[in-house]
Amino acid sequence: MWLVCRLAARGEGTLDTRPVSERRAASQTPPNPAPPGDLVLRDHQVAVDGGTIRVRSYRPSGTELLPAQLLLHGGSFWSGSIETVDPLARLYAERARCVVVSVDYRLAPEHPWPAAVEDGYTALQWLVTNAAELGVDPTRLGVGGVSVGGGMAAVVAMMARDRGGPRLRFQLLEIPVTDLTGSSESMTTYASGYLCTRAALLEGYALYVPDPAQRSMPYASPLLAPDLTGLPPALVLTCEYDPLRDEGEALAARLREAGSPTELVRAKGHVHSSTYTQRLRSARGYQHRTADALRAALHGS
Repeated sequence: MWLVCRLAARGEGTLDTRPVSERRAASQTPPNPAPPGDLVLRDHQVAVDGGTIRVRSYRPSGTELLPAQLLLHGGSFWSGSIETVDPLARLYAERARCVVVSVDYRLAPEHPWPAAVEDGYTALQWLVTNAAELGVDPTRLGVGGVSVGGGMAAVVAMMARDRGGPRLRFQLLEIPVTDLTGSSESMTTYASGYLCTRAALLEGYALYVPDPAQRSMPYASPLLAPDLTGLPPALVLTCEYDPLRDEGEALAARLREAGSPTELVRAKGHVHSSTYTQRLRSARGYQHRTADALRAALHGS
């Protein structure tokens, strides 16, 4: 509770009404100056419907074929980039000893739904097609993401099931957005005062899926999908004081009910995204826990 009080005391202020382009420019994460260490980083261009997107691969040194994890960043659908999750990508590549492929999917409102999730699925297909060049074993693949990226990762797993592959071993869904109707109890309980606000989330949902009727569709809101059978095992991470907590935990429950082995981890005392704060020992602990689960899933038999 100490952490929540310290963070919430900063306040959120009023909803920023500047144009998205201005807010996006102001929120850009600069490139990580940290040396790559044991990692080889490469940027690639991937063709998508109507253009190209950038993906970045993080590969540990060595010549053996490694499993791979597709990673989708957060940012309320209208902001964020590869740089946003660069520290997490490095951690997962090193600690889980896998190739991480981070996706710079197209952003709303310029590219509304389903552009972002289609970019994620296209990047997954690209990963398989280019597995030999990347040094990847295409039979050991996972998907994951943070916040809106976590929800999109769940959708990409559904797309892989529905479209005949690629076959996935694992989905790592961190503080995920799973219900764009915003109807969970925690969306009301923690609507404000905990950094991530209900108003800001709903604004992002409207930018991404302008038609309210489409926000309940399975590839927009995976929690509301009528069928969650046939999906890979999962770990779902939620934060105790997060408007998104209940919908993430509801998805974990539904995955279990549908037959997918699913671990649910609730980060006690944390608010949305505070589990990625490097100076907090508890945050580092949760990062190591998800990385270790990823390694076990991708390297296990």
